[in-house]
Amino acid sequence: MELVDNYKHQGMRKKLVEKVRAKGIHDEQVLEAMNRIPRHFFLDKAFLNQAYEDIAFKIGAGQTISQPYTVSYQTSLLNITKGDKVLEIGTGSGYQTTVLLELGARVYTIERQKELYDKAIAFFPKLGYAPKCFYGDGYKGLPAFAPFDKVLVTCGAPFIPEELIAQLKVGGTLVVPVGKGEVQIMTVAIKTSESTVEKHELEQFRFVPMLEDREWGATH
Repeated sequence: MELVDNYKHQGMRKKLVEKVRAKGIHDEQVLEAMNRIPRHFFLDKAFLNQAYEDIAFKIGAGQTISQPYTVSYQTSLLNITKGDKVLEIGTGSGYQTTVLLELGARVYTIERQKELYDKAIAFFPKLGYAPKCFYGDGYKGLPAFAPFDKVLVTCGAPFIPEELIAQLKVGGTLVVPVGKGEVQIMTVAIKTSESTVEKHELEQFRFVPMLEDREWGATH
């Protein structure tokens, strides 16, 4: 597949970033990262216009590429510092992964859908990215590579998995949409000591559920 990013694409991307900014995202590093990444590369070329609308979009295997606002919102909550070791639960299309990489994070990403995992590991090198990709259960995280500075969960979880908290460094941040129903609460968990976690509940979103046997749901 030929990857073309022309002036038209760049113009559409700039407008998208302005839409996201207008919705209240003010982390300029995150917005600049999104402005550098050709989001249309992550969708079939027939869906160019959808790539630059602020909407979620189905990508196969019952999953979605998250709404750009959602990506920017979650990423901003992580407060990425260059060199941060980040665990991402749910590689999906790989778009969120590349945003983290553009911010200078060292990304370890897990995908439980084999179809999407295979696609991602073939696609990242074409874009010049080299995250560490794993096929497996996101609930379990990657204990062999812990601890992590930050953990990002990109699918709805009925609860905060204790395994992921355990894999955070003290002072580290976990961002996860929590909820058993159709709507989740974006939750920030800060590991204040080996035995204590400070939780903050923020806006409501709609995510694809973390469990495979649940129906697909559009993001936010």
